[in-house]
Amino acid sequence: MHTISPWAATVHADLENNSAIWEKDFQNYIFQVYNTGDSLWIVVNWPDKGKIAFRAAFGMNSCFEVTNLFDDGEVLIIALETRLGKYSTSISFPKSDSTLLHYTTTFKANLPLVIPFWPRDIIPLTQSGNIENSHGHIHVNQEGSRSGIVFASMTKPKTGSIFYFQDLGSLSDYCQVTETSLDDSVGGSWPEIGFQLPVAQNNPLPSDKLYIISDAYVLFSEKIIENEIQETLQFLNHLAEVYCVLPHPEVIYHNWPEITQRCLEDLQQNKGCWTQTKGTPYLNAYMCDYDTPAEVMVQLAVLMPLNELKDWYGETPPVYDDLLDGLDAFYDPKVKTINRWLPELSQKLDNSEIQKQEMVMDAWYLHHPLMNLARLALKGEKKAEELLLKSVEFAIKVAHHFDYQWPVFYKMDTLEVIRKETAPGKGGEKDVPGSYAHLMLLLFHLTNDKRYLNEAEKAVKKLTGRGFDIFYQANNTAFSAGALLELYKITGKQEYLDLSYACIAGLFKNMQIWDCQYGYGKNYPNYFSVFPLNDAPYTAAYEEMEVYAGLSEYLIQSSSIDLLPSLKILIPEFLKFAISRFPYYYPPKLPQEMISEEVKTGEIGKELWIPLEDLYNGWKKSGQVGQEVYGAGVGFGVLTRQYHKVKGEEFLFFTDYPVTGCKKVKNSITLTVLGCADFECNFSILFSGNDKKDIEVSYQKNFILPVKNTARAMHYKIPGNSTIKIKW
Repeated sequence: MHTISPWAATVHADLENNSAIWEKDFQNYIFQVYNTGDSLWIVVNWPDKGKIAFRAAFGMNSCFEVTNLFDDGEVLIIALETRLGKYSTSISFPKSDSTLLHYTTTFKANLPLVIPFWPRDIIPLTQSGNIENSHGHIHVNQEGSRSGIVFASMTKPKTGSIFYFQDLGSLSDYCQVTETSLDDSVGGSWPEIGFQLPVAQNNPLPSDKLYIISDAYVLFSEKIIENEIQETLQFLNHLAEVYCVLPHPEVIYHNWPEITQRCLEDLQQNKGCWTQTKGTPYLNAYMCDYDTPAEVMVQLAVLMPLNELKDWYGETPPVYDDLLDGLDAFYDPKVKTINRWLPELSQKLDNSEIQKQEMVMDAWYLHHPLMNLARLALKGEKKAEELLLKSVEFAIKVAHHFDYQWPVFYKMDTLEVIRKETAPGKGGEKDVPGSYAHLMLLLFHLTNDKRYLNEAEKAVKKLTGRGFDIFYQANNTAFSAGALLELYKITGKQEYLDLSYACIAGLFKNMQIWDCQYGYGKNYPNYFSVFPLNDAPYTAAYEEMEVYAGLSEYLIQSSSIDLLPSLKILIPEFLKFAISRFPYYYPPKLPQEMISEEVKTGEIGKELWIPLEDLYNGWKKSGQVGQEVYGAGVGFGVLTRQYHKVKGEEFLFFTDYPVTGCKKVKNSITLTVLGCADFECNFSILFSGNDKKDIEVSYQKNFILPVKNTARAMHYKIPGNSTIKIKW
C-alpha cells in the first residue's frame, strides 16, 4: 500500500460525487471532464475499464465556477473562475488516428499571488476507489531540466501505459516573473505523478496578464510492457509521435566557415591554449590551466577533427603536426599502452581528484584516445597506427580481467579496483562495453583481423537486459549505438539492432526537448540539447559534439536498413537543432553577465572562440567548469559534415540534415537528404565571391524556389527523405 497526500486521498470520492460536464468517445477510449470544486479533472477510461485522472486546473483554496464551455468538435475550451482569478483550459486531440490528448491551461490572477504549493496532476483510479492500492512502474521521469516526461505503466489494475509530455517551454513567462525553475517539475512517486507547478514564494505571480501554467500532451497505450526492449522502443515511438505535434522554435543559420576560422586562429595563437614539456607543445584541457599535466585525450580530441578539417581545406593547419608529433610521449612502457597523463610528469599530479593520481584510469577514458588513434590510422596516419597497435593489447587485457564489465576507476599497473560503482547499487560505467566494441570494430576495419570482431561481440553481450541503464556518458552511449548497428549489419542478429535502439533511447531520455526562455536561458537557444551524464546539471560542448557526430554517422550507416521510423524523425531533428545551438558555447555569442566570474579550472577569455565546457539554462551562470580547449573541434566537426564542396566550382552547399549518394555529372549534382518527409531541413547554396551562378534546384524532379535569395546565398526548405538535383 502506498502512502498518499490529502490532494490524492479524496479524488475518487470527489469524482464519484460529481457528474461529468463533458464526454467524448475517441479511439475506443472515453474522455470525461469533471469539476470537483477545487480541481478540473480529465478522466480517461481505457477500453478495458482502467482509469486515470489528469488535474488540468487547480483552484488553490477556492472552488471553480464554469463560466463557459465551448466545443466545436476540434477543441473544447472551458472558462473557469474562482475568487482568485480566471482560468481557461483547452482540450484537443491533435491526431485523428491516435490516442494523443493535448490540454493547456492558462491563469490570470485577480491580485498578485504567492503560490506556496501545487499538487501533482496525474492520479490513477481504481474500481474500488483505493488509489493507495494501485501499482505502477515509472519507466522514465524528468531529471533536472531534461524533457518534462513521465512514461509509466499501470500494473494493478493491469491496464497499459501513458506517455506524458509537459511542454515546459510554454511556462517560461511564469518562471521569468516568479523567478522559479522547471528543473525536476515532472516526476513524483506512484500514485501521485506528473507535473507540479513550481511554487512562487519569493516573487508573486503578477495580475497583469494570462500565464500558461500547464501544456501537456498524453499518449495512451493498452500494450503491457514486458521487457526493457519493449520499454525503450515504445519510448522512442511515443516521443516521436508527440514531437510531430509540438511547436518548434526557429532554427538559426550560422556562418560555420567563419566560426571555424576564428576558432582555429584562437587555438593557434592564444598562449592560454598551450603548455610545453621539454620544448614540445601540448594543448591544455582548459584555458590557462598550467598546473595540470597534458592529457592524451585532449590532444586527440582536437587532432581528429583537425584531420577532417585538413581534408576539407586541402591543406594542413599549422598546429596539426605539433599535436601529432607529441603523441609518442604518452606511451608508457611500464604498462605498454598510452597513459592518460604524460608519464614523465606523473609527479606533478596533485591528487585533488581520483583520476589525478598516478596510474589511476577511468574505464571509458582508456578507450577514447585509442578510438581516435584508430580513426586517424584508418585515414592513413602511420604514427597513429603504430601507437594504437602497441597500446591495444593492454585494453584487451583489461577487458578480459573485468569480464567486459568495467569498474569506474582502476589502477593500470595492478588492475586493482579503486571505485567499483558510479553510485551504491548502480554498477560501473555500463556503456563502456559498447565503446570498447566500437574500438574493436575500428581495429577490425584497420587490420581485417576477426579477433577484434569477436571481441566486439563478446563485449556487447554485457549490454543485454540493461535498457535505459546502458547510458552512462552520452558520447560513449552514441558510440555504443553505432557499434551495435554495425554488428547488426555484419551478423544480421536482431538483438544487436534492438540494443542499438536502447542506446539511442537512453540518449533521448537525457535530452531537453523544450526551449528554456527564462533567466539566463533566454539569451541563447537550448531546444533539443543533450546532457553528458544522467545527473549532469549542464550540457557540455565536447560530449554534445561527439553525440552529434555519432548520430550523424548512425543515420548515414542505417540508410541501408529498415530503420525504426521514429528515429528518422528524432535523429535528424536533433542534428538540425544542434547545428543551430552549438555556436552559443562560444563566449562571444553570449552576454557577458551570464558567464560565471568563478571558474573551477583555469580562466575564461570572453573574447575567445574557444567553447565553454558548461551551459546552464535558467538562473545559473555558465562557464563554471571552465573554457575547454579540447572542445575546440566543435566547429571543425560541423563544417566538415554539413558543408559540401563542389569540385571545380566556386560554390558549396549546406544542409542541416545528413546527405548521402552525392554524385556530380557535368553541371549537375544529385544527392539524397535523409530523414522523414514530414519534416524539413535547411538547404543553402553559398557562393565564395560575387560570381553568382544561375542555379536550379529540384526536389523529386520538381523545380523549387528559394525561400530567401541574397547576393551570396540561396536558401531552401527541403523535406527529409528526398532526392535533390542541383543544376547550373
